[in-house]
Amino acid sequence: MLGEVTCPSGDLILMDGGYLGLWSGDRSPEETRGPDAVAAVDFEVVGRDAETAARSFDHQSGLYLYDIPQHGVQQVVAKFGEHCRERGLDASLRPYTRQVPHRDRARRALTAGDPDFLITGVPVVPVGDVPSDRPLRVTASPSEWGWRQIRIELGTATVGSSRRLGSIYVDHARLVFADADALSSWVHDDSIDGLADVAFWGRDEELIATELGASRTGTPGDDNYGWLDLPIQQAYERAVALNERRSAEPRAMFAFDFRPHSHHWQVMAGVRAAEYEAATITVGGAEIMMAMTSIGDGVFPVHLDLDASGVPTAVRITVDE
Repeated sequence: MLGEVTCPSGDLILMDGGYLGLWSGDRSPEETRGPDAVAAVDFEVVGRDAETAARSFDHQSGLYLYDIPQHGVQQVVAKFGEHCRERGLDASLRPYTRQVPHRDRARRALTAGDPDFLITGVPVVPVGDVPSDRPLRVTASPSEWGWRQIRIELGTATVGSSRRLGSIYVDHARLVFADADALSSWVHDDSIDGLADVAFWGRDEELIATELGASRTGTPGDDNYGWLDLPIQQAYERAVALNERRSAEPRAMFAFDFRPHSHHWQVMAGVRAAEYEAATITVGGAEIMMAMTSIGDGVFPVHLDLDASGVPTAVRITVDE
């Protein structure tokens, strides 16, 4: 038993939890990305043969191409046009004047039955019509190396069949299971209370602790050297000092984290303290779970288990086959 999630909207989002800072909610990504981010354009495939053209082009799921970098737009449009001409297909790419909000991408994927959608190249697997009136148990079964699979239980009936959804591509060793509406309230990087923690660890941690006057934090599951509950600017200065010391002579071997009191770092504190490396946090009126994959990064297929009458009973993420 890893815990329970809630999904008041009935639409569940599964993705790499380390990328939640990309989520734009009901706003266009253009409104939420940083000043150094690459400008991008979203397209819809239109025309008499739109579905056939989109499926055979096979760049993204469904009738949409999201987050095409501005500098690559001309090339993609030309490539799609050539693809259609070679196959005699009546279809073209129609650009949106503004990029599609991520919450709307989830709705469109669920309506069309698409297995996933992309946000800046990161696959997101949406699951619609999950129970919205009760908590959903999340369980995991072990394999030789970690978890064999993780299940989000939607019902109690015996599984009669399974249907493949998409796959979660993980670069940050963690999965998130979240209500699609609640994610509009998620704060990934910024401190909510103006405070932050700094932690460091590694071969020369004791040397660095002596030099910089740090002590053990005593944090459950994460008792490293560092400082807790510092004003954000002071914490940032400590992190800068650590980074400079790591590059200075004599060289010291250690790693460090700058951890603003955001939703992401709050739930990760719970993950580090938990027996099975999973924890929940209440955001936007829903219980959102962050869970380590147990085997690091990878590609994890998602299936929907159905009972004999076709009613969903569980969402199943295969971790270690």
